[in-house]
Amino acid sequence: MSDLYVGEDGDARCGWAGTAPEFPDYHDREWGYPVSDDIRLFEKVCLESFQSGLSWRTILTKRENFRAAFDGFDFNVMADYGPQEVERLLGDAGIVRHRGKIEAVINNAARAVEMVEREGSLAAFFWGYEPDPDSLPEPQTQSTSPESIALSKELKKRGWKFVGPTTVFAFMQAMGLINDHAKGCICREKADAARAGFKRP
Repeated sequence: MSDLYVGEDGDARCGWAGTAPEFPDYHDREWGYPVSDDIRLFEKVCLESFQSGLSWRTILTKRENFRAAFDGFDFNVMADYGPQEVERLLGDAGIVRHRGKIEAVINNAARAVEMVEREGSLAAFFWGYEPDPDSLPEPQTQSTSPESIALSKELKKRGWKFVGPTTVFAFMQAMGLINDHAKGCICREKADAARAGFKRP
């Protein structure tokens, strides 16, 4: 990553946080902090899938619309979506109307239900791919990792779709499985502290 971004408050943040007005709050409050809630984890997998080929800003600005359209990303509800729901979603101008992605996240909801039955929770499964922090390279210098490649492969094996290694790595960054805040960013130490106090599922 290039230079840090210095906000109006004078604090330095990851460079990407200064590239759109919606980013600083998301960066400061969410990105990189550990998450164990299954709904939030599933939502992020879905949103990262929708982002494929698009910008995160596009998805973030539509996030509330996505939540409303997909029943709050409750995968137990989404797993029962059928053709009628697909057509409803394709007609919703508030989200990304891509049939393949819509059908993929509905499919993934059913796979999530299976995963909970098999693993106990999505969190237990995903956090099993947390890398050793000491093995990580310089922050924000990679778009995949051995762990994201392995996780992507396993998800695909279990029937998940639109979960390539880059998509999965972005999910791991955002959900705190790694602390990829840049060195010098005010949130790096905060994310480290949150991870240190986090109870792994």
